[in-house]
Amino acid sequence: MHEQVKKSIKNGAKCILGGKIPKGKGAFYPATILTKVKKGMPAYDDELFGPVASIITAKDEKEAIATANDTVFGLGSAIFTKDITKGEQIAKTQLQAGCAFVNDFVKSDPRLPFGGINQSGYGRELSHFGIYEFVNVKTVYIK
Repeated sequence: MHEQVKKSIKNGAKCILGGKIPKGKGAFYPATILTKVKKGMPAYDDELFGPVASIITAKDEKEAIATANDTVFGLGSAIFTKDITKGEQIAKTQLQAGCAFVNDFVKSDPRLPFGGINQSGYGRELSHFGIYEFVNVKTVYIK
């Protein structure tokens, strides 16, 4: 992950918090915030599995949705809005991800199906949908 952060900074992202591996033993990466993140940077194009926030700006709602969907991945998405009805509509019909949360962060909940689309995976885990990932369905056809 540190290489992704360093390459993003080298390509123009600005690190406003963290971004440096602390001295000492252990596997630890500090909370990091990158601004001025653009397409072509790992902080934009890659899945960053760690405490790195990529701040990507958009001029309006249309551009924000297009940016959110501009990825080969699709695990989860979140929209924060005062207009719950509009947020639900955007989550249901416009955000391309396996999970879409309105006014909350993407998280796993055993009551809800969880999983991605595209290069973020196939199928679901958790909830009653998830159990079907672990069973074989047998077809018997008689004529």
